[in-house]
Amino acid sequence: MTKPITPQRVNLVTLGVADLERSKAFYGALGWRPADETPSVAFYRMQGMALGLFGLADLAEDQGRKGAALGTGAVTLAQNFPDRGSVDAAFDIALSAGATSLKRPEEVFWGGYSGYYADPDGHVWELAHNPFWIVNDDGTLTIPDPE
Repeated sequence: MTKPITPQRVNLVTLGVADLERSKAFYGALGWRPADETPSVAFYRMQGMALGLFGLADLAEDQGRKGAALGTGAVTLAQNFPDRGSVDAAFDIALSAGATSLKRPEEVFWGGYSGYYADPDGHVWELAHNPFWIVNDDGTLTIPDPE
């Protein structure tokens, strides 16, 4: 019996990187460890999904676009934290690992606290505390139902 497809989900996010070893070193400095890897890709376990780092040329070829110039920066990846202090601490760790600060964490118009950095390949990460959402002890996120 075939299980129904759940359309509103993401299992894997893959980032194209210019230098896989440099990117693995950056994410390693954040405390991340690959769960699986080959010479051209590394996969990291996340709560209910995975993040892959894939060499740019190999990723373009895998997509059927050999030689394509793949870009970065049009997507923001985000990590939510239970409080502002955790946002600041994670931001400082990223900078010490070699991230580029785009916007230091600050109070934002929607009532939360967030900042942005770019990894060595220019992939943008937001670190945020949203007082309206729940960050569970295991790091998963719960968006409460509207009242």
